[in-house]
Formats: sequence, structure tokens, C-alpha cells
Amino acid sequence: MKESDLYPPVKAFLEAQGYTVKAEVGAADVMACRDPDPPLIVELKTALNLPLILQGVARQGLFDHVYLAVPQPAKWTHRYRDLIALLRRLGLGLLTVREGTVEPHLDPAPYQPRKNAAKAGRLLREFHKRQGDPNIGGTTRVKRVTAYRQDALRLAAALAALPDGTSPATLARATGILRAGAILRDNHYGWFDHPAKGRYSLSPAGHAALAAPFPDAAGSPIP
Repeated sequence: MKESDLYPPVKAFLEAQGYTVKAEVGAADVMACRDPDPPLIVELKTALNLPLILQGVARQGLFDHVYLAVPQPAKWTHRYRDLIALLRRLGLGLLTVREGTVEPHLDPAPYQPRKNAAKAGRLLREFHKRQGDPNIGGTTRVKRVTAYRQDALRLAAALAALPDGTSPATLARATGILRAGAILRDNHYGWFDHPAKGRYSLSPAGHAALAAPFPDAAGSPIP
């Protein structure tokens, strides 16, 4: 499908809503007017991509109501859904065309993001609990040092200095880690042995973790 194939159905779609539609008005692919509403612009492309989005953003310097029109994709992939989320943030509308039929997916409107309070809270808790700044920003394919791992290492160090069979309460008092019991029970890294009920000791893996030259550098995601 060519860009010019999109124009007839888009024109008919807008005219059915009472707009007067004209093509190639200045830099705009399509411009439509309907009293007393403000004018709108439609930019046509054969695919929803970054050049089209940038073109739409440029047209927002002329009018608030800007649509992008593309052929209906055979399948709505994650990439398309991500692009639609971007259009919503930018205040751009989206029309798709399939077999001469236009389907509106998104109307131009100011974006009002909904904050994810739960995720934001987790990030803040991780930030404040993490000691120092052990990771390097921008790195990929490496495990991260988290506050959880730092607490587990502190518990391992405390166990190494205490007699075998230490209770979680004793470790919590010695380290100040309130979630000591949960970390010991979960044993996410395999650093703790459980020789008796309510008693913990350091496993060989725990001794190895403490003996590493830079134990924090091996990091691991929060379980």
C-alpha cells in the first residue's frame, strides 16, 4: 500500500464527520476544517515509525489536533503497543486503514500519566536501603548489587563471627537488619545452613561469598 492509497479512505472518514478535507496543504499531508472546531492535520505513512512520529510532533507546532494514519498492521506486536503508548504521551492521534476502512485508535489529547505508586514505592525503598553506590550506570548483562544482597552479605559476615546455630533474633540485633529472619529462611543465594529449628549457620557457599575479593560486585536481582 502506498501513502497515496491512504488518502481516499481518510478523506471519506473525515468528510463523513462533517469536515472539509484538502490534501497537501503546505507541509501537511491532509488538512481538515469543520466549524466551530479547530483544524486538524493527518500525516500519512506506510508504517508507524519514528520519522512519522517526528513529523507529527512538528505539525503540533501548527495545530493541537494531529493524527497519524498508517495501514492496519497484520498483528499488533509489542513494538506497536509501545509506539501507541508513546503517541499517547505526545498527544498524537492514530488512525489505521484496512481495505478502505478507517479505524480510529487514539484521539489527540493532553497526556495525563497514571503513576504506579507501588512500583515507585519499591524504587524509593531500594534507594534508601542500599548502602553506597555499588553499581555502574549504563552496564548491561551484569548482575546488580541490591539492598537485599547487601543485607544478606552483612548477615553472612555476622554468622561467620558468631557460633554455629545462631538465631534470627540474635542476628537481627547484631546487624540491625529487621528482615533478617526472612532473608535467612529464603536463603536466596544458598549462603545459610539450617542445622536446627530457629538456628542458622554459614554454608560453604556463604564462606566463598565472603572470601571473594569484591563480594558486592557479583550482585543479584531482588528475589
